[in-house]
Amino acid sequence: MAPSVLMVGTGEYTTGYVGGAASGSDKKVGVVGLTLFDLRRRGKVGKLSMVGVSGSKYPGIRDHLHKNISQVYNGLDVSFDSFPADNQTDPNAYKTAIDALEPGSAITIFTPDPTHFPIALYAIQRKIHVLITKPATQRLADHLTLVDEARKHGVFVFVEHHKRFDPAYSDARAKARSLGDFNYFYSYMSQPKSQLETFKAWAGKESDISYYLNSHHIDINESMVPDYTPVKVTASAAKGTAVDLGCVSKTEDTITLLVEWQHKTNASKRATAVYTASWTAPQNAEPDMGSNGEIRINQAKRGYDVTGDEQGLSWVNPFYMKYSPDEEGNFGGQTGYGYISFEKFIDAVTAVNEGRVTLDELDARPLPTLKNTIPTTAILHAGRVSLDEKRPVEIVSENGQWGLK
Repeated sequence: MAPSVLMVGTGEYTTGYVGGAASGSDKKVGVVGLTLFDLRRRGKVGKLSMVGVSGSKYPGIRDHLHKNISQVYNGLDVSFDSFPADNQTDPNAYKTAIDALEPGSAITIFTPDPTHFPIALYAIQRKIHVLITKPATQRLADHLTLVDEARKHGVFVFVEHHKRFDPAYSDARAKARSLGDFNYFYSYMSQPKSQLETFKAWAGKESDISYYLNSHHIDINESMVPDYTPVKVTASAAKGTAVDLGCVSKTEDTITLLVEWQHKTNASKRATAVYTASWTAPQNAEPDMGSNGEIRINQAKRGYDVTGDEQGLSWVNPFYMKYSPDEEGNFGGQTGYGYISFEKFIDAVTAVNEGRVTLDELDARPLPTLKNTIPTTAILHAGRVSLDEKRPVEIVSENGQWGLK
């Protein structure tokens, strides 16, 4: 039986609806909702629902989805149950919405970073499968708690690290195994300053650009080098521009994490990784180098650019989400790695519910499960501590136990 799915969070990534209108970013019709509406058309999910804090947004969201999805893709069904009611505001509405689900259903969490842990924990304890946007949690201890609770209640928890399914990164992961011992990894990723308008409500207050962007490539790096573990993090940051744009005084513009990795069975083998994330600079390239060669991936410029009078030059990545209809007029983006990420989660949920796969078997696959993403959260949390306390932070992992010191 296809699982019911509750979408937690009604913002840009779920609906493409921001500030009373379609987002000005490349996600004008969102990602989560569109993907799940299409998965329902294909029979892979059942009943859909959505929950936010303010019900007053739903009339605008429904009109937006009808106009920009249903009327574009052959009348694609965009119906969903909503919580709270249109005339209510309730920050705890997610509990009511989760309580309305049957065990074995699933939720997607695309909400501010500090809310990931309590929402996921509430769902897990009610035997609901969970997909969380990155970062899974901000604190290592919370991530480990979710791992334990998910096993206790027999549910699958998946972190939406969609770059694992990008064909360039997936192929690079395979080729990296032939490049010798892990030696050096460098990544740089940025958002345009205009995104600070969207994220001003939480930037520098509830989370930072490292949690938001460095999480992508830390996970990619970790997935490429399963024989290594992170042991020390030193963070540095640049400030000024975000504050000038109206963000709180402690908002960092750019955060760089210098991470030391060590081979799990041969402590003499060490590697260095540098992850940089910024609100304020153009996107660039990410190389990965081993002792016998190197790999370079440019995640922003895929060889496809569009120029117009209004938007100027823009680099398009249809490998993530392809919004153009197929030859029959239906949504045709099923091959995008953004879509694939959700489909893999739904397929795994169905397989677990039907007893065709175990949680251990899912952890053994190169999927961003909770267990497989512990090092990413450890690095991100250590980076935040390093910035706040102005010191290097060690990551300790022995016999499956993780901690910071």
